[in-house]
Amino acid sequence: MHDKHLYEYAVIRLVPQVEREEFFNVGVVLYCKRPRFIGMRFQLDAKKLEAFCPELDVEQVQKNLEAFKAICTGAQNGGPIAQLEPAERFRWLTATRSSVIQTSKTHPGFSVDLEATLECLFTELVV
Repeated sequence: MHDKHLYEYAVIRLVPQVEREEFFNVGVVLYCKRPRFIGMRFQLDAKKLEAFCPELDVEQVQKNLEAFKAICTGAQNGGPIAQLEPAERFRWLTATRSSVIQTSKTHPGFSVDLEATLECLFTELVV
């Protein structure tokens, strides 16, 4: 029998004009303490971004999402935050902020396969 892992996840949102509070989902970040798992999937829909906010630079938003992923994965090029423990990185990534890239509140769940759960959440909430 496989162990069920308690995990937390947040939806990654793109808020092109923060003052309008309109957003669309671009990804999911998932964290699980016991196996020290943290993962992220994202997909930027350039046409949707153009419809929401034509003056926003798609390439810059893509770079910002890549930086978010570098922090998530603990990449060497992710800066000092990326060098923190997975729990600290998850908390930093999901902290409330007023920027173009934001996350939802965190939500819990149980999973026997964290990678499959991340993929399922991404498909259900983003694609």
